Amino acid sequence: MEFRELQSILNNKARVVIVTHKNPDGDAMGSSLGLAGVLKKKGCEVKVIAPTEYPTFLNWIKGNEDVLIWGNHNTLIKKNISQAELIFCLDFNALHRIDEVGDLVFDAEGKKVMIDHHQQPDDFVDYMISNTSASSTAEMVYEFIESMGDEDLIDGDIGEALYCGVMTDTGSFRFPSTTQKTHKIISQIIAKGADHSMVHRRIYDSNTQRRLKLLGYCLMNMEVLDKHKVAILKISKEDHKTFNIQKGDTEGVVNYGLSMSHVKCSVFFREDDGIVKISFRSKDSYDVNEFARKHFNGGGHINAAGGMSKNSLEETVQKFKKIILSQDD
Repeated sequence: MEFRELQSILNNKARVVIVTHKNPDGDAMGSSLGLAGVLKKKGCEVKVIAPTEYPTFLNWIKGNEDVLIWGNHNTLIKKNISQAELIFCLDFNALHRIDEVGDLVFDAEGKKVMIDHHQQPDDFVDYMISNTSASSTAEMVYEFIESMGDEDLIDGDIGEALYCGVMTDTGSFRFPSTTQKTHKIISQIIAKGADHSMVHRRIYDSNTQRRLKLLGYCLMNMEVLDKHKVAILKISKEDHKTFNIQKGDTEGVVNYGLSMSHVKCSVFFREDDGIVKISFRSKDSYDVNEFARKHFNGGGHINAAGGMSKNSLEETVQKFKKIILSQDD
């Protein structure tokens, strides 16, 4: 499919579905709801679908109340995907990242469009926009809207959704992926009425006492391999019960390891639903994407990646440490 055909479909009030990845983060929801807002203004019929629940600190984004979540709205999701003329796949590049929804998207007759910035995309779409150097999918969505000539449709609410996506995926504009172009786009978003201070407050000033105690517990039990410049944080299924952990409570915990000046890599292990979920973060040229792909069934970006293990928490942590310590050999 050529861009002109895609543009033509969108200019004719298409039925559109926007799907993002499981356990959606700020970029996933911000880019999805931002794009949805623009397409609705163009007259399209738009539904946003999330494969799982997401943190409550993202519930303020305009359009959140209409998001269809797998597990809560399965019949509606099946209907909308089967009837969609266009299916946008945002912030993921492989169908396994959307769990059961992946089969529905694969079988759907509608044209599929990917907008994503992760490495090594799978080829399952009709039109692919993949840019691994982009700071975020939200930044790419802004450029997509601009390429269609629809940037004037971006208002304060849509701008705040996109700002949320860029801000969260760049670590508040700290990560190396933040470029001059990123700041230019952000300035244009603010000029359109986005309240950037409000977005920061909604995301970062949303802690509960329970979450702060959990963070303190994780930091108290953090292990640092000083020689290898690696920090290890973890929580077990027992910790889940002790702290009554809710969706979003562990968001950003992994970043605290990197706040030590000598640490180049921080890893957070979380025991959940019979598996261990792993978050990797790094500085400079320390490639956690390749590490996660090679050892822990994951991937992502050079400085931010995810992985998983079906072994126990302790077995997984020991496997990780063994790999790191073997780098001495």
